[in-house]
Amino acid sequence: MAQEDFDEIAETFAFLDDWEDRYRHVIEMGRDLAPMDDALKVPANKVDGCASQVWLFPRIDGQGPAARFDFLGDSDAMIVRGLIAVLHALFAGRPMAEIPGIDANAELARLGLDAHLSSQRSNGVRAMVERIRLVAAAHLDGRDG
Repeated sequence: MAQEDFDEIAETFAFLDDWEDRYRHVIEMGRDLAPMDDALKVPANKVDGCASQVWLFPRIDGQGPAARFDFLGDSDAMIVRGLIAVLHALFAGRPMAEIPGIDANAELARLGLDAHLSSQRSNGVRAMVERIRLVAAAHLDGRDG
């Protein structure tokens, strides 16, 4: 399902001719992002390397490589909330064993995000992807409890 959700975003982006329309769409996705409880906005869930404040809280259903990955995320910047929603569509619902093999850079390039985000925003997206990969690696190595 996650790949279908991401493919739908890619189709929407292909339909939108103007980058400003795409940017507005990402912001709208951020507005629609499920809220994250303030109690989860703690240093352990904060993503370093982002210009804005960003929190990711992993939720894993099951054990081992077949466990399903999900996360809650939030930011104090609406565009970043939208980028979290894009990453959610890319990663959530997938088996943990698939997470390390997802080429997030190539997938995000399908949306043109690689060419239209500031270097700070691009660094932030990379930091969020790295956090997701670290969570997956810890889970697959049995270090997540």
